[in-house]
Amino acid sequence: EITSLLSLYDGQFSGEQEIRVNSPFWILNIPSEEMARGLMKRTVCAKSIFELWGHGRSAGELYASLKNYPMDKMLPYLQSDSTYKVHIHTFNKTLTQAQKIKKIDALEFLPFKGKVSLKNPEHIFWILEDYGMDPNNVPEEPFHLYFGRWIADGQRELIESYSVKKRHFIGNTSMDACLSFIMANHGRVKPNDVVYDPFVGTGGLLISSAHFGAYVCGTDIDYNTIHGLGKASRKNQKWRGPDENIRANLRQYGLEKYYLDALVSDSSRPIWRKGMLFDAIITDPPYGIREATRRTGSQKETVKSAERSTENHIFVSSSYHLSDIFFDLLKFAAEYLVMGGRLVYWLPIYRPEYTEEIIPRHPCLKLISNCEQMLSSHTSRRLITMEKVKEFKDQDQNSYLLDGQYMPYRGHNSFREKYFSGVTKRIAKEEKDNQK
Repeated sequence: EITSLLSLYDGQFSGEQEIRVNSPFWILNIPSEEMARGLMKRTVCAKSIFELWGHGRSAGELYASLKNYPMDKMLPYLQSDSTYKVHIHTFNKTLTQAQKIKKIDALEFLPFKGKVSLKNPEHIFWILEDYGMDPNNVPEEPFHLYFGRWIADGQRELIESYSVKKRHFIGNTSMDACLSFIMANHGRVKPNDVVYDPFVGTGGLLISSAHFGAYVCGTDIDYNTIHGLGKASRKNQKWRGPDENIRANLRQYGLEKYYLDALVSDSSRPIWRKGMLFDAIITDPPYGIREATRRTGSQKETVKSAERSTENHIFVSSSYHLSDIFFDLLKFAAEYLVMGGRLVYWLPIYRPEYTEEIIPRHPCLKLISNCEQMLSSHTSRRLITMEKVKEFKDQDQNSYLLDGQYMPYRGHNSFREKYFSGVTKRIAKEEKDNQK
């Protein structure tokens, strides 16, 4: 998430910093404080951002680093007519109040001229200490120490204010608010973008994009879900109410003006005119037993079910293999995304058999990130982010990557079909076991 937002705001990770996966602190290079604030107005993963004045692997190194920080950058925040306070945050260790005061007093060499104000200071400074990630093996001294001026906090409160528990219209698999915002940030969604979800369901992924000022739309094969009809997913409620729909959700958060529409449509048969239409495609394709994978078919195909709506709309649905879902999704993104637009989606994984080559590829799309969310000891899903880097041509219509080369897609004979068939069965089994 941070990497995607940095690319949106022309920032980058510090060249000095080795990105330590097992550390909660990262050093970034951002051109201005304004951009730093812009980043923090988006992120739900980062807690706070600071202007770094000094850092080191010991207290001595930290103090030496602070003494080398340019005085002209410090002075505007140390004036006699200003107020300030100093916080101490220790990761993986608790300090006594006496220990904290001792560490603050050790900074007396800094030319603070203002008055201390604990309740409403103009400037807040932080000492940050990293004691590692192992709670059973906490070192006496921190691995890293940092000192800086607080600039802004992240958007962690969005997780609570957009909680699915408080949402007007939900389904069996409505996306968690935190993950929804992370996906929008991976997609680098910005004001006036057009964002599309081909498996829109109850529209949870549209809400986060609309919050960031994008116009949103979606399609789904399920007529009842699109129109807010049928059985409710909420506990102690049998049927959906008259105003339970995607539009009502966006209205709930004051985002209705960003709602374009949601249509009943089969993602395997695109309904859109040719051309680059969308700035981002953000979606959670169906898998498992709570959300069946299906597409429109014909009477000649194997009929699984005939769905009827309250208005007697009838269509025949046939099975939609999981590998075909991802192949169709990548092909659609390659054709309908603008150049530089992003596709963000979840890929189900059976961990003991997972390899990188399982991830679907397309010659027009570059893999940007691949992040794992554990579901159980054997299953997980990976948040895949891809960016359009090449114009879509006719020869790209049916291409997929195999052994380092793009080959014509031959449907169910591919190695991915066998893999994803197994994934679907294992996820379905675990879901049934959990329900029991």
